[in-house]
Amino acid sequence: MSEGTARSAPGSIHRIAIHARDGGERITCRRIFRRSSTVINKIVLDLETQKDFAEVGGRSRHHLLRVSLAGIYSYRDNRFQVFGERDLHKLGEILTMADQVIGYNIKQFDYAVLRPYLNFSVAELPTLDLLEEVEKVLGHRISLNAIASATLNEQKTGTGLNAIKLWRNSQIDELKAYCLNDVKLTKDVYDFAMRNQKLLYKDFFETKEIPLRLTEPEPRGNVTVQESLF
Repeated sequence: MSEGTARSAPGSIHRIAIHARDGGERITCRRIFRRSSTVINKIVLDLETQKDFAEVGGRSRHHLLRVSLAGIYSYRDNRFQVFGERDLHKLGEILTMADQVIGYNIKQFDYAVLRPYLNFSVAELPTLDLLEEVEKVLGHRISLNAIASATLNEQKTGTGLNAIKLWRNSQIDELKAYCLNDVKLTKDVYDFAMRNQKLLYKDFFETKEIPLRLTEPEPRGNVTVQESLF
Protein backbone atom coordinates (compact mmCIF):
# COMPACT_ATOMS: atom_id res chain seq x y z
CA MET A 1 0.00 0.00 0.00
CA SER A 2 1.31 3.47 -0.79
CA GLU A 3 0.14 6.82 0.45
CA GLY A 4 0.96 10.43 -0.44
CA THR A 5 -0.05 13.67 1.22
CA ALA A 6 -0.06 17.35 0.31
CA ARG A 7 -0.58 20.43 2.41
CA SER A 8 -3.61 22.54 1.68
CA ALA A 9 -4.70 26.03 2.62
CA PRO A 10 -7.60 26.68 5.01
CA GLY A 11 -10.94 26.05 3.36
CA SER A 12 -9.41 23.75 0.74
CA ILE A 13 -9.35 20.00 0.21
CA HIS A 14 -6.53 17.78 1.40
CA ARG A 15 -6.25 14.57 -0.63
CA ILE A 16 -4.40 11.36 0.12
CA ALA A 17 -4.11 8.74 -2.60
CA ILE A 18 -4.12 5.14 -1.44
CA HIS A 19 -3.23 2.17 -3.64
CA ALA A 20 -3.72 -1.42 -2.61
CA ARG A 21 -4.23 -4.84 -4.11
CA ASP A 22 -6.94 -7.24 -3.08
CA GLY A 23 -6.89 -10.67 -4.69
CA GLY A 24 -4.88 -9.32 -7.62
CA GLU A 25 -7.28 -6.43 -8.28
CA ARG A 26 -6.04 -2.91 -7.88
CA ILE A 27 -8.12 -0.56 -5.77
CA THR A 28 -7.57 3.19 -5.92
CA CYS A 29 -9.14 5.41 -3.31
CA ARG A 30 -8.86 9.00 -2.27
CA ARG A 31 -9.21 9.86 1.37
CA ILE A 32 -10.28 13.46 1.49
CA PHE A 33 -9.86 15.71 4.51
CA ARG A 34 -11.72 18.99 4.30
CA ARG A 35 -10.69 21.90 6.43
CA SER A 36 -13.09 24.49 7.78
CA SER A 37 -14.82 26.68 5.21
CA THR A 38 -17.62 29.22 5.42
CA VAL A 39 -19.41 27.74 2.39
CA ILE A 40 -21.67 24.79 3.10
CA ASN A 41 -21.53 22.35 0.20
CA LYS A 42 -25.21 21.60 -0.44
CA ILE A 43 -26.36 19.77 -3.57
CA VAL A 44 -29.93 19.64 -4.93
CA LEU A 45 -30.51 16.47 -6.97
CA ASP A 46 -33.15 15.23 -9.40
CA LEU A 47 -32.99 12.61 -12.13
CA GLU A 48 -34.96 11.22 -15.04
CA THR A 49 -35.17 7.60 -16.18
CA GLN A 50 -35.08 5.69 -19.46
CA LYS A 51 -37.93 3.36 -18.51
CA ASP A 52 -41.10 3.41 -16.42
CA PHE A 53 -42.18 0.96 -13.73
CA ALA A 54 -44.55 -0.90 -16.04
CA GLU A 55 -41.61 -1.88 -18.23
CA VAL A 56 -39.45 -3.28 -15.43
CA GLY A 57 -42.01 -5.29 -13.49
CA GLY A 58 -43.28 -2.98 -10.77
CA ARG A 59 -42.45 -0.23 -8.31
CA SER A 60 -39.97 -2.27 -6.33
CA ARG A 61 -37.54 -2.50 -9.25
CA HIS A 62 -35.99 0.96 -9.33
CA HIS A 63 -32.58 -0.52 -10.15
CA LEU A 64 -33.82 -1.49 -13.62
CA LEU A 65 -35.17 1.94 -14.63
CA ARG A 66 -31.76 3.28 -15.74
CA VAL A 67 -30.85 6.95 -15.60
CA SER A 68 -31.29 9.09 -18.70
CA LEU A 69 -30.12 12.35 -17.11
CA ALA A 70 -29.34 13.56 -13.62
CA GLY A 71 -29.35 17.24 -12.73
CA ILE A 72 -27.91 19.08 -9.74
CA TYR A 73 -27.59 22.56 -8.29
CA SER A 74 -24.51 23.32 -6.20
CA TYR A 75 -24.89 26.04 -3.56
CA ARG A 76 -21.12 26.25 -3.18
CA ASP A 77 -20.51 26.78 -6.89
CA ASN A 78 -23.84 28.52 -7.60
CA ARG A 79 -24.43 26.54 -10.78
CA PHE A 80 -26.58 23.86 -12.36
CA GLN A 81 -25.08 20.77 -13.99
CA VAL A 82 -26.41 17.81 -15.98
CA PHE A 83 -24.91 14.32 -16.12
CA GLY A 84 -25.63 11.64 -18.69
CA GLU A 85 -25.55 7.95 -17.88
CA ARG A 86 -21.87 7.65 -18.84
CA ASP A 87 -20.89 10.48 -16.48
CA LEU A 88 -22.64 9.28 -13.33
CA HIS A 89 -19.29 8.37 -11.72
CA LYS A 90 -18.56 12.12 -11.74
CA LEU A 91 -21.89 12.79 -10.06
CA GLY A 92 -21.06 10.12 -7.49
CA GLU A 93 -17.86 11.91 -6.53
CA ILE A 94 -19.73 15.20 -6.14
CA LEU A 95 -22.31 13.54 -3.89
CA THR A 96 -19.65 11.99 -1.64
CA MET A 97 -18.20 15.48 -1.07
CA ALA A 98 -21.54 17.11 -0.22
CA ASP A 99 -22.37 18.37 3.26
CA GLN A 100 -25.99 17.69 2.38
CA VAL A 101 -27.90 16.29 -0.61
CA ILE A 102 -31.39 17.75 -1.02
CA GLY A 103 -34.25 16.32 -3.02
CA TYR A 104 -37.95 15.51 -3.11
CA ASN A 105 -38.63 11.78 -2.68
CA ILE A 106 -34.89 11.38 -3.15
CA LYS A 107 -34.46 8.47 -0.73
CA GLN A 108 -37.11 6.20 -2.18
CA PHE A 109 -36.71 7.11 -5.84
CA ASP A 110 -33.55 8.96 -6.97
CA TYR A 111 -31.15 7.06 -4.71
CA ALA A 112 -32.77 3.73 -5.56
CA VAL A 113 -32.35 4.40 -9.29
CA LEU A 114 -28.76 5.63 -8.85
CA ARG A 115 -27.59 2.73 -6.66
CA PRO A 116 -26.38 0.41 -9.49
CA TYR A 117 -24.10 3.18 -10.79
CA LEU A 118 -22.35 3.96 -7.50
CA ASN A 119 -19.58 2.17 -5.64
CA PHE A 120 -20.63 3.46 -2.22
CA SER A 121 -23.75 3.26 -0.09
CA VAL A 122 -26.15 6.17 -0.58
CA ALA A 123 -27.24 5.60 3.02
CA GLU A 124 -23.94 7.21 4.03
CA LEU A 125 -24.84 10.52 2.37
CA PRO A 126 -26.21 13.30 4.61
CA THR A 127 -29.60 13.79 3.00
CA LEU A 128 -32.61 16.06 3.36
CA ASP A 129 -35.66 14.52 1.70
CA LEU A 130 -38.30 17.25 1.63
CA LEU A 131 -41.10 14.75 0.97
CA GLU A 132 -40.06 12.85 4.08
CA GLU A 133 -40.26 16.07 6.13
CA VAL A 134 -43.70 16.88 4.72
CA GLU A 135 -44.95 13.36 5.41
CA LYS A 136 -43.83 13.59 9.04
CA VAL A 137 -46.18 16.55 9.51
CA LEU A 138 -49.16 15.61 7.34
CA GLY A 139 -49.07 11.85 7.81
CA HIS A 140 -49.31 11.32 4.06
CA ARG A 141 -47.41 12.08 0.89
CA ILE A 142 -48.03 15.02 -1.43
CA SER A 143 -46.50 15.80 -4.81
CA LEU A 144 -43.78 18.36 -5.48
CA ASN A 145 -46.11 19.98 -7.97
CA ALA A 146 -48.79 20.49 -5.31
CA ILE A 147 -46.26 22.03 -2.92
CA ALA A 148 -44.67 24.28 -5.57
CA SER A 149 -48.03 25.43 -6.91
CA ALA A 150 -49.27 26.62 -3.51
CA THR A 151 -45.92 27.80 -2.14
CA LEU A 152 -44.31 29.43 -5.18
CA ASN A 153 -47.17 29.72 -7.68
CA GLU A 154 -45.02 27.62 -10.02
CA GLN A 155 -45.44 24.17 -11.52
CA LYS A 156 -43.45 21.40 -13.15
CA THR A 157 -43.12 21.66 -16.92
CA GLY A 158 -44.03 18.01 -17.52
CA THR A 159 -44.09 14.53 -15.99
CA GLY A 160 -41.69 11.64 -15.64
CA LEU A 161 -43.46 9.85 -18.48
CA ASN A 162 -43.01 12.91 -20.70
CA ALA A 163 -39.32 12.84 -19.83
CA ILE A 164 -39.06 9.20 -20.96
CA LYS A 165 -40.64 10.14 -24.30
CA LEU A 166 -38.11 12.96 -24.73
CA TRP A 167 -35.30 10.48 -24.10
CA ARG A 168 -36.64 7.96 -26.61
CA ASN A 169 -37.11 10.67 -29.23
CA SER A 170 -33.52 11.86 -28.68
CA GLN A 171 -34.79 15.31 -27.61
CA ILE A 172 -31.88 15.72 -25.24
CA ASP A 173 -31.91 19.53 -25.00
CA GLU A 174 -35.60 19.46 -24.06
CA LEU A 175 -34.91 16.70 -21.54
CA LYS A 176 -32.09 18.71 -19.97
CA ALA A 177 -34.38 21.73 -19.66
CA TYR A 178 -37.10 19.63 -18.03
CA CYS A 179 -34.69 17.97 -15.60
CA LEU A 180 -33.06 21.24 -14.54
CA ASN A 181 -36.47 22.87 -14.12
CA ASP A 182 -37.28 20.15 -11.57
CA VAL A 183 -33.95 20.81 -9.85
CA LYS A 184 -34.70 24.54 -9.71
CA LEU A 185 -38.24 23.92 -8.44
CA THR A 186 -36.89 21.70 -5.65
CA LYS A 187 -34.24 24.30 -4.81
CA ASP A 188 -36.81 27.10 -4.67
CA VAL A 189 -39.11 25.02 -2.44
CA TYR A 190 -36.17 24.27 -0.16
CA ASP A 191 -35.09 27.93 -0.04
CA PHE A 192 -38.63 28.99 0.90
CA ALA A 193 -38.77 26.35 3.62
CA MET A 194 -35.42 27.46 5.06
CA ARG A 195 -36.44 31.12 5.09
CA ASN A 196 -39.96 30.62 6.46
CA GLN A 197 -39.80 27.23 8.22
CA LYS A 198 -42.95 26.17 6.44
CA LEU A 199 -44.39 25.11 3.11
CA LEU A 200 -47.88 25.54 1.66
CA TYR A 201 -50.32 23.19 -0.03
CA LYS A 202 -53.92 23.30 -1.15
CA ASP A 203 -56.50 21.14 0.59
CA PHE A 204 -59.34 21.39 -1.90
CA PHE A 205 -59.81 25.18 -2.14
CA GLU A 206 -58.07 26.09 1.12
CA THR A 207 -54.35 26.86 1.31
CA LYS A 208 -52.78 25.30 4.38
CA GLU A 209 -49.36 25.48 6.01
CA ILE A 210 -46.92 22.68 6.72
CA PRO A 211 -44.73 23.77 9.65
CA LEU A 212 -41.14 22.57 9.35
CA ARG A 213 -37.95 22.72 11.42
CA LEU A 214 -35.03 22.85 9.02
CA THR A 215 -31.47 23.79 9.92
CA GLU A 216 -28.24 24.24 8.00
CA PRO A 217 -26.17 21.06 7.80
CA GLU A 218 -22.86 20.66 9.57
CA PRO A 219 -19.72 20.52 7.41
CA ARG A 220 -18.52 16.95 7.02
CA GLY A 221 -15.13 15.72 8.12
CA ASN A 222 -13.16 13.35 5.92
CA VAL A 223 -14.58 11.01 3.31
CA THR A 224 -13.08 8.27 1.17
CA VAL A 225 -13.87 8.23 -2.54
CA GLN A 226 -13.32 4.96 -4.35
CA GLU A 227 -12.40 5.80 -7.94
CA SER A 228 -11.60 2.47 -9.55
CA LEU A 229 -11.93 -1.18 -8.75
CA PHE A 230 -9.44 -2.31 -11.39
